[in-house]
Amino acid sequence: MHVVMLLYPNLTQLDLTGPYEVFGRFPELELHLVWKTRDPVADCRGLTLLPTHDFADCPPADILFVPGGPGQLALMEDAGTLDFLRRQAAGARYVTSVCTGSLVLAAAGLLAGRRATSHWLSLDQLALFGAEPVAERVVMDGPVVTGAGVTSGIDFALALTARIFGEARARHAQLFMEYDPAPPFPGGSATTSEPALVAQIRAETGAFQNRRNEAAKRAAALLSAGAEGAAS
Repeated sequence: MHVVMLLYPNLTQLDLTGPYEVFGRFPELELHLVWKTRDPVADCRGLTLLPTHDFADCPPADILFVPGGPGQLALMEDAGTLDFLRRQAAGARYVTSVCTGSLVLAAAGLLAGRRATSHWLSLDQLALFGAEPVAERVVMDGPVVTGAGVTSGIDFALALTARIFGEARARHAQLFMEYDPAPPFPGGSATTSEPALVAQIRAETGAFQNRRNEAAKRAAALLSAGAEGAAS
């Protein structure tokens, strides 16, 4: 099975590398890191990743995967990337994402009418695209499987591989990775953390989140206009 994993500038690498680590433990899965060119791609912290394919030579996906990150804002209005995702999704068995990668899938028109999740700061933006936001770590709706923020990528990939290959093999991978989360501090989600800390993070990210929300509104308007144009 071909796993097509989108790379793009300013992604959050753990959104990608967490699932990559899980998927790489299943020999039936052939992993492809794909961007417009094969030039190195820097994530939002400066880590450089190397694509294995570009859009032109990428094989058809059985599993299509989109990570999140600050660069997602630009992708939601990137016609070439959105067209690539639509083409790949048309023949894929699963269409998937982690974090704000779900907003990119939504901008491509791939989440309308679907239950989906995203990072807690951006979850409500899914509704702009006709998706149903769900505040859960992993959400499955038919062929669409989405993970919440950053660290949920490992949970997402274990849940998906259990669905494909059975729980026993997913448990094997989980133990081999020693995936047994025990955070050093209570909290870690908007519902389990102190309200004051949640408010602090909302304030710290307010300006960027406003930009993300405006980008989502523009992308939703473009998607709606395109649908209306196709209908007429």
